[in-house]
Formats: sequence, C-alpha cells, structure tokens
Amino acid sequence: MVVEAIAAFLTGSLALLSDAGHMATDALGLGMALAAVATASSAAGAGQTYGRYRFEIFAALANTVLLLAVAGYVIWEAVLRFGDPAEILAGPMLIVATAGLVINVVSWRLLRGGAEESINVKGAYMEVVADMAGSVGVIVAALITLSTGWPYADPMVAMLIGLWIVPRASRLGRRALRILSQAAPEGLDLDRVRSELEAIPGVVDVHDLHVWTLTSEMEVATAHLMISDESEPHPVLDEARRLLADSYQIEHATLQVEPESHRECLEASW
Repeated sequence: MVVEAIAAFLTGSLALLSDAGHMATDALGLGMALAAVATASSAAGAGQTYGRYRFEIFAALANTVLLLAVAGYVIWEAVLRFGDPAEILAGPMLIVATAGLVINVVSWRLLRGGAEESINVKGAYMEVVADMAGSVGVIVAALITLSTGWPYADPMVAMLIGLWIVPRASRLGRRALRILSQAAPEGLDLDRVRSELEAIPGVVDVHDLHVWTLTSEMEVATAHLMISDESEPHPVLDEARRLLADSYQIEHATLQVEPESHRECLEASW
C-alpha cells in the first residue's frame, strides 16, 4: 500500500493511487476484523449478555463506508483527468503494479478458507479479489501507455476500479445493515418454521416467534409454544430444539412452553 501510494505520486498514475487507496481500506478493514474477532472471543461483560459478537458486524459496516468513500474519490478524480490528462511514467507504474498483484494473490490464498465462515473475513476476501483485478487493470493501463502513449488508459482503469468497488461494498453494507436491524436471516421462511413447530405433537399454537442473526453463522430464535393441558412440556421442548438445530442450524433458541389454559401471556402487540 505504502509503495503503491508513493509510486502513484511519483508516476502521476491515478490507477495506481486508486489501487493504493483500496489497499488502505483493506489494511484498515483487516485490522478491524482482527480486533472484532479478538473482542468477540472475550467473555461477556456487564450489560453485554450476548458478548461482543456484534463488533464484527460493526467493523464490516465501517469497512463498507470506507470502500464507498475511496470509490467516490477515484471516480471523481478520473472524470477530471479525462478533461485534463496527466503525464504518466508507465515503466515504474508497471513494476509496482506487478509486485502488488503478487502480494494480492498471496492474500487471496490466505483468506479463501475463512471467507464462508465470517462476514468480516468474506468482506476482506472480496476486497483482495477486487485488488487482484485492480492490479491487473493497472498493469494493462501501464502496458497500453508504454506501447501507444494513449493518455486515457490510466484514468479509465482508475474509474473501472472505482465502479468495481461500489456494488461489492453495497452488498456487504446491506448484509451488515440487515443483521444490525435484526431482520430474519435471508432465505429463512418464518411461516414454514412456525408450521413445523406447530406440527410437534402437543403443540396447539406458536406465537412471538422471532429469528435474527447475532453475527456470522450464528442465528438466534425465541418463541412461545402453547401446548394442550394434558401434554408434557419436556418432550415438546426437546423436539422443538432439535427441529431448529437440525433443520435451520439455529443452535441458540429460547423457547417458552406454556399450557393452553394459561391466558396471561399474550403476543406482544409491537
């Protein structure tokens, strides 16, 4: 990142600067990911009954904001350069971009294994994939500039890198916001969950059913299970927990089992 930033100012390459800026957000994002993982693994403190698992999602959201800011700056600067092209030293630009590609390939291999297990690691993995594409783009721009002298290759590649960042960052941000707003996990059919819980022998009604994501790959559920007065609560509770864990991978479920004759517990109006 530091080498690319210095080289960008020395060579006048906006594409190289955009790649350095993206790497800067990667470095900060990886630092936040590391801090989030370390913090989340610590014990729950006073007033934090779920621990600090949500820190990972806050870090992912902050990373999204940084990515969009970098993309916006690069796109704006590229537009300005189309009107007033700058002179580019394509030789040093090519050398630095090639070195950056090698480093990005190494990072990609390191992050690939954990990308499916954590939203924050997935965000970092996506950034590195984009960096690889960015490095390739800078190499192409340098080669075009060296071979033809065309002054628009550099700002064009810079703009493409910026446009590449925007949709990826937006997807990551939407996912983080969805988790923070405690929406039901994507792809989860709440009506089906309710129906399957109601199909458990002895259950006559299910209400106050809530399912949300606490952090990556950690869904949480709460529900009230109303059973007939003659039914035993223990088998119902055990079957409901098995259903949620086996069919929906919801390991943490808080279930209240109440008899049908109990009328004091009504579904929350809000």
